Amino acid sequence: MWKIKVGSRRSKSCDGVSRRHALRLGATGLFGSLTLPRLLELQAQAASPAGAKAKSCIFLFLEGGPPHQDMWDPKPDAPEEIRGPFRPINTNVPGTIVTDQLPLCAKIADKYTILRSHSHRDNGHTTGYHYVMTGRRANFADGDNPIPNNDFFPSLGSVVSRELGPRSTVPPYISVPHPMGAGGPGFYGAEYAPFVIESDPTQPDFEVKDLQPIAGLSQSRIATRRKLLAGIDELERGVEGRAKTMSTYYDKARSLITSSDAKKAFDIHAESDAMRERYGHTQIGQCALLARRLVEGGCRFVGVDAPGWDVHFNCFPSLQTDLIPYADRAFSALVTDLEERGLLDETLVVMMGEMGRTPRVNAQAGRDHWSMAQTVIFAGGGTKPGQVIGATDAQAAAPTTEPIGVNDLLRTIHTLLGINPDRLYYGPLGRPVPLVDGGKTVRELV
Repeated sequence: MWKIKVGSRRSKSCDGVSRRHALRLGATGLFGSLTLPRLLELQAQAASPAGAKAKSCIFLFLEGGPPHQDMWDPKPDAPEEIRGPFRPINTNVPGTIVTDQLPLCAKIADKYTILRSHSHRDNGHTTGYHYVMTGRRANFADGDNPIPNNDFFPSLGSVVSRELGPRSTVPPYISVPHPMGAGGPGFYGAEYAPFVIESDPTQPDFEVKDLQPIAGLSQSRIATRRKLLAGIDELERGVEGRAKTMSTYYDKARSLITSSDAKKAFDIHAESDAMRERYGHTQIGQCALLARRLVEGGCRFVGVDAPGWDVHFNCFPSLQTDLIPYADRAFSALVTDLEERGLLDETLVVMMGEMGRTPRVNAQAGRDHWSMAQTVIFAGGGTKPGQVIGATDAQAAAPTTEPIGVNDLLRTIHTLLGINPDRLYYGPLGRPVPLVDGGKTVRELV
C-alpha cells in the first residue's frame, strides 16, 4: 500500500494546492477513481516481463572481493605476478576454463553462466557493498560501518520482498548468518526489512531463537500481552516513528512463532549427514544448504553474507585452503541440489562480491581492491546455462567486451524475477524513485 505524505510547502497555486501536491493528492483518490498510484501500477503491470521463471533468489555475497583471476577468469599465459600460482583446468563445457581451485564447479559448468565483464568504479568495501545492493553510489565514506548502511535506498532483497510478496509464512526476505552490510529496507520501512538469522548453522546447537516462545509464558499471558500491544498499536495508528517500527517487528515475530512451516524450513538438523557433508561443514556451505531449505519453504530472497575475501597479504594459502574450496563446494552442491529437487528453474542463484582484486600480486603476496573487473556467476531462474559472457584483457584488468555495470546486473535480476525495474515509488520527500536507476538487461543471460 502506498503511503504518501503531503507535507507543507509554501509555493501553491491559486486554489491553495501546489501543482506537485495536486499530483500527490491524486494518490489518495481525491481527484478521481483512477489514482496516480493505480495508474503507475497498471503501467508497471503492463511492462513487467512476461513468463518470468524465477520465484526466488539466493544471493551468495563473497564479502571483501573474490579474486576473479584466481577463480573464474584465469590468465595462464600471463607472467606469474599476474596469473598467480593456480593453474587452469577444463570444465565440462568445451572451451571454458577455470582455475584448479574449482574442481567441483568445473564438473557442472553446463549448469551455470560465467559473466567475466562486470565493472564499476567504487573500490571501497562498505561503499561498494552499498552500490551493489542498491544500485546507487553511497553518500558516506568507505569505512563507515553501520549495518544496514542504506538508510534511504532499499536493498535488492527488500525490493524483491515488496514486489513479489510472501509465498508462505516463511519471511519473504532472510539474511544469514548475520545482517548484510547494505541489506536494509531504506525508505520502504521495517515491513520490508530482512529477518536476520544471527547464528552459525555449522554449530551443533544451531537454532533460530526467534522461533521459540519465551520460557515460562502461558498461552493466557501471551494472549493478554497481545491485547495490550493491540491497544498501543491502536493509539499509535498513523504515527510514524520507533513505536510503529517495533509494532511491525512484533507482528512478524508472532507470525513466526506460531508457524509450523517456518520452524520446518529453519530446521537444518532435519537434513541427513550426507547432505550436510555434500555442502561442506563450513559457514558458507551450511548457509547455502539453509538457503535451499528456505526457498523450498517459500522465501523469496535469501542473502548469504560470506566474509573473508579481503586478501591483501599472503593470500594464496588462505585462498587455497579456506576460501575458494569452501565456495566451490557450497555453490556446486547448491546448484545440483536445486536441480535434483526440480527447483533450479524457479530459483535464481547469484554469486559475487563488491569488487574483484588487482591484476598484479602486490609486494606482500596479496591482491588489493580492484572494481574495474570482476566475475559474477549466475545459475537457474530462467538463465541460459553453460555460457561465458564477456571477457577481460590479458591481465584481467578491464573488460575487452562491453562492460556490465551494477545497474545492468540489477535490471537483469529484476527481469528474471518478473519485476518491472522501471516501477516508481515515492521517497519521503515525494520524489519518484525507480527500482533500478538506468542500466540495461544482459540479453545473453535472459
